[in-house]
Amino acid sequence: MDSKWVTLKGRVKRGHGVASGASPDSPYPRGSLEMQIPLFRELGLDLSDRHRGTLNISIEPYTYGVTSPEFTFYGVEWTDEHPPENFSFSECKLIYDNELYTGWIYYPHPETKKRDFQGPSIVEVISDHISGLECGDQIEIMLNTEEIKPIC
Repeated sequence: MDSKWVTLKGRVKRGHGVASGASPDSPYPRGSLEMQIPLFRELGLDLSDRHRGTLNISIEPYTYGVTSPEFTFYGVEWTDEHPPENFSFSECKLIYDNELYTGWIYYPHPETKKRDFQGPSIVEVISDHISGLECGDQIEIMLNTEEIKPIC
């Protein structure tokens, strides 16, 4: 494996249910990702074949910094509910049940995000649907250290 990748052990955590629209309190019944993905595609990142929800992975005791992501989109106007947001994406890899999956770290910039904040140790990932994966399960996440820096 290329030395730019680091593997961290993580645990799947329950999210807010806004990205997927699963929460009854979500202002976006079909989910925020359903609204955002077409805009990201227009900007150069096609996530249309990915699951319409984020996988929330706790990497405690680590946190992370987004240093040089592959994609950053500024001022994305995806809803009338609040001002435009900035988003960054970095490719990642996931290992679950001895299977390798690819995904994208989904990073809504906190300075432009109005609500539904994740903890500093939670990495949000957009990936394929991973059969059998449930909250509480252990998963490994591989980060590209040229784009995302784990912090201990």
